[in-house]
Amino acid sequence: MPTTPTPTPLTLIGLGPMGHAMATALLARGHQVTLWNRTASRADDLVARGAILATTPEEAIAANELVILSLTDYDAMYAVLEPAATALTGKVIVNLSSDTPKKAREAAAWAAGHGATHLTGGVLAPPHGIGKPESSTFYSGPREAYDKHRATLEVLTGETDYRGEDAGLAALMYQLNMVIFWTSVSSYWYAVALAKANGLSATDILPYASQNMTEMPEFLSFYASRIDAGNHEGDVDRLAMGLASMRHVVDTHTDSGVDAALPSAVADLFRRGMDAGHAADSFSSIVDLLGATPS
Repeated sequence: MPTTPTPTPLTLIGLGPMGHAMATALLARGHQVTLWNRTASRADDLVARGAILATTPEEAIAANELVILSLTDYDAMYAVLEPAATALTGKVIVNLSSDTPKKAREAAAWAAGHGATHLTGGVLAPPHGIGKPESSTFYSGPREAYDKHRATLEVLTGETDYRGEDAGLAALMYQLNMVIFWTSVSSYWYAVALAKANGLSATDILPYASQNMTEMPEFLSFYASRIDAGNHEGDVDRLAMGLASMRHVVDTHTDSGVDAALPSAVADLFRRGMDAGHAADSFSSIVDLLGATPS
């Protein structure tokens, strides 16, 4: 009969909503958790559940081999860790802060220069999704460190997607998802604003907005294989048609007295594609218009 691994003692730095949720999940699974946060009072309820509150970042880092960061960005990481750099030797830093692939690679090199191992993480869950088996996190960096601490990381999100040794890959995959998430949700806000300006509520349009999102995977799957094959044939849709449609969307917003910045940006993108000679091509040709040579 398999045995349950002994919970790993660890340090968690950063107690915003995400960090607080992580600490809660780890304590619930029996981990000994040392905490540090600039505003110490945010740890009060966690200390009441058994967490240990360190008085300085150096004390928190020194307490355990595994150090998890949940900070705003990598600038915040340096602000916290640089004064405590002498304590980093031999530590595994799991950086769940959001930032760019370039900054993740720079941070990994910086950590290595101080004798530490850096694992980049990109959490695809809001705070209320932490601790749930269906939630997921991208990781990249040294495989040995990931394998050693995988069981602990799976407490935070049940799924862990290891992307390889390159420290920037987890950050890249995270940002790819953020492009889709933030722009998709923002488009919904625009639709809600347009609805409200015309006497409809968010609840009124919810079934149609939901159906739109539900059908999106089939739409994306259809285009993915064509894009990878370099096929932007205008047999299903044409960019000229897309631009005409987006002009109507922009005009409807304007006529309704609603900000049209987002649909105007899409219309401008389509117009650039037309100017580049893609009027008769699929609007997937926009991908090539935006594309850059891989670095």
